[in-house]
This record gives sequence, structure tokens and C-alpha cells, in this order.
Amino acid sequence: MTISDRTTLKDISRAFHQMFPGLKLEFYAKSHAAGEGSPVQERLDGNQRLSEVRTVHTEGDLAIDPEMSVSEFEQLFADRYGLNAQVFRKSGNLWMQTTSTDSWSLAQQNRKGGSSEIHYKEKHES
Repeated sequence: MTISDRTTLKDISRAFHQMFPGLKLEFYAKSHAAGEGSPVQERLDGNQRLSEVRTVHTEGDLAIDPEMSVSEFEQLFADRYGLNAQVFRKSGNLWMQTTSTDSWSLAQQNRKGGSSEIHYKEKHES
């Protein structure tokens, strides 16, 4: 995933979702405390370019380790790019903030989100 001031928040979210189909990434105006969610009214418009919303203007490729915890991943965005990120996991047909499971790895979250979608489809298609 390439990060630059020309990149939009939606570009980052799309690239993240391609890597982790059971997860999605949203960005917020303010950070959230550990174990707490981010209020929907503080969510940033995905069409905004990073130059408009971030405080740290580091550019380059971001390699994401699937074994990194969600809290480490979110902290990485804050430290390296000045962005307040929140990971969501698929749960049936809903997206839930991973606040109580931020210690799980991205890979664990993705597996849980993927299996949740399969169970939801099986239940509602029979």
C-alpha cells in the first residue's frame, strides 16, 4: 500500500480491504482510547486526500504484517502518518468496530470476519 499526500482515505481503505476481505478500515478526526470505539460523527470523508487530513506527512510504501495486532496497526497509522484509524470486522451483515478484540492479529480478525459472513449467508440462503 502506497501512502502519499495525493492518496485518498478511500484508496487506503480499499487496499486494506483487498488484503483483508473480512475487515474494513475507517478514519476519524480524533483518536479513540483503548477499548473504546470511534463516534460515527467524527468519521472522515473517504474522498478526502491525505494532505487535507493528516498531521504527519510521511510518504512511501506501507508493508502490513498480518500478525500485527489491531492496536499496533492503528497506532502505526497515528505515529507514522498522523491518521486516526479504526478497524472494523464483518459480523453477519454488519460491520463492528474491533474495540474489545484489538489485541487480536489482523489475520485472526480477518478469519473471524470471513467465517461470520459464511455463516450469515448459509443461515439466510437456506
